Amino acid sequence: MDLEEKLARLPDHPGVYLMRDAKGEIIYVGKAASLKNRVRSYFRGQHPPRTQVLVSHIADFEYILTDNEVEALILECNLIKEHRPRYNVSLKDDKSYPYIKITTQEQFPRLQITRSLVRDGSRYFGPYTNVGALRETLKILRGLFPVRTCRETPLQHRSRPCLNAHINRCLAPCSGKVNPEAYREAVDNIVLFLEGKHTTLVKELKEQMEAAAGRLEFEKAARLRDQLRAVQEVCERQKLAAASGEDADAVAFAREGEAALGLIFFSRGGKVIGRDHFFLTGTEGLSRGEIMAALLKEYYSRGVEIPPQILLHDEPDDAATIARWLGRLRGGRVELKVPKRGSKLKLLQLVHENAVSLLQEHLLARRRQEEGGKAALMELQQALGLPRLPRRMEAYDISNFQGSSPVGAMAVFVDGRPLTSAYRRFQIKTVKGPNDFASLQEVLSRRFRRAAGQDPRFAELPDFVLIDGGLGQLHAAREVMAAMGVAAIPTFALAKEEELLFREGSHEPVRLPRDSRALQLLQYLRDEVHRFAITYHRQKREKGAYRSVLDDIPGVGPKRKKALLRHFGSVAKIREATLDELMAVEGMNRAVAVRILEGLGRKNNGENPAGSP
Repeated sequence: MDLEEKLARLPDHPGVYLMRDAKGEIIYVGKAASLKNRVRSYFRGQHPPRTQVLVSHIADFEYILTDNEVEALILECNLIKEHRPRYNVSLKDDKSYPYIKITTQEQFPRLQITRSLVRDGSRYFGPYTNVGALRETLKILRGLFPVRTCRETPLQHRSRPCLNAHINRCLAPCSGKVNPEAYREAVDNIVLFLEGKHTTLVKELKEQMEAAAGRLEFEKAARLRDQLRAVQEVCERQKLAAASGEDADAVAFAREGEAALGLIFFSRGGKVIGRDHFFLTGTEGLSRGEIMAALLKEYYSRGVEIPPQILLHDEPDDAATIARWLGRLRGGRVELKVPKRGSKLKLLQLVHENAVSLLQEHLLARRRQEEGGKAALMELQQALGLPRLPRRMEAYDISNFQGSSPVGAMAVFVDGRPLTSAYRRFQIKTVKGPNDFASLQEVLSRRFRRAAGQDPRFAELPDFVLIDGGLGQLHAAREVMAAMGVAAIPTFALAKEEELLFREGSHEPVRLPRDSRALQLLQYLRDEVHRFAITYHRQKREKGAYRSVLDDIPGVGPKRKKALLRHFGSVAKIREATLDELMAVEGMNRAVAVRILEGLGRKNNGENPAGSP
């Protein structure tokens, strides 16, 4: 079905539409009260340059019907977060805030602090821009509901619990002091607390306390009574804070050309307690109302705290729909307000002035960085006699520990600045033992072979190659580059400590002045690739540390391994198990159970696998 036919068949119904390019990649996600009117509008009439570029790349589209506009907005936010389309507005944060993480996918979930969101089945709450508030929250949680904070996965059985259990900060599932159902009950209560469902939590604690008392479990009832009182005290403190002054966020943004910055002030109890700012991308050609709407959807879909009132410097598009969506997220009414007078207007003017100032500082710093980067590149070109300005520079390094888990890394600078999206890492496949020269040759061979094969990730060749090392590493690199037909690319090696620069055909190193911008640029590039290689190597070693003899047994994949360890607690316990005990593990069959016994150096007690004579 071609585009015109699909456009003609669009329904007059709320929903979400996804635009795809010729490769099938999603390049834009939008919502509409009427899919028929909204999607057709892209292909009719005149549009701003940004929309014209978007339309020129649309090869196909699809849509998802929803019950109403609020449902469409929720789905739009979820799809944008999942696919990160090129032409949608996105927030770029220059910092990382902590989250509370609960590993709900585990039998005995853990409570952790993390600064990264990973799709591993865990529940995340935050981010917490106020670290003091995060510490206070954790203190309350660990006192009310003492779940484990250790990192053991899966949980190992202990004959004696740790210190946290002795000071009533852990229920000690490792030593069998709590059953999974009671432990899960504590975890569910934590989730209710963090979701702000204090009324529900109070009700459930009351019911649990009364049920425990009815079963004559007076010690448990007393513990639940103390938890109930503590939660009620937290609720009362929050009510008093709300009564003493308004809770509100004040939101504004500034833009100049293609650059834009959003700023949010947090007012709690009538006092400004903090702020947060984001750089906005994809705002070219959008109205101020469109940018404000995108800013609100992107920011508040992150799971941050939502106050009852949000003050705005500009009226957002779809304000009523966004307000209803925010109300759903908060679990109560949210008012979006654009003040016209009074103290709230003055606050927003202050927020806007701060946004303008921050954006100007950012643009000035970026211009200075670009000018400094260009000056360093010109200095480097002159000092080394390079044929042209080295706009794209690539550096390579090898990392291993006594020959184990060797890895390679490639860092890329463009115009003197890191292009982290172009960084690449390599798992060494053909080299055995500690041989950095051969490992480096493998990495360079794979990099330039992929360029020759038109791999888009490696298609652009560098103007300059830097090797972390000395003459030996340089000769190994140049041997491969000559064989791959890229010997014309200027290549140097930078040795640590004395910071000497080696080039092919000369035993005399180049000694750049210590204070030269050219040397500082090369050091920055060298340190980046070294950091990237070390990080990857550490990840591989940590992953390898979790390997066990089970990984070498045919038929034991990640799921069976996890089920075995969850059932028995350790490889030592598995080694002591009988065939029948192994057969009791979820997902196990007789043939694999026999192989496990044999793989662990055990006999199968005279029993044969299914199908054996």
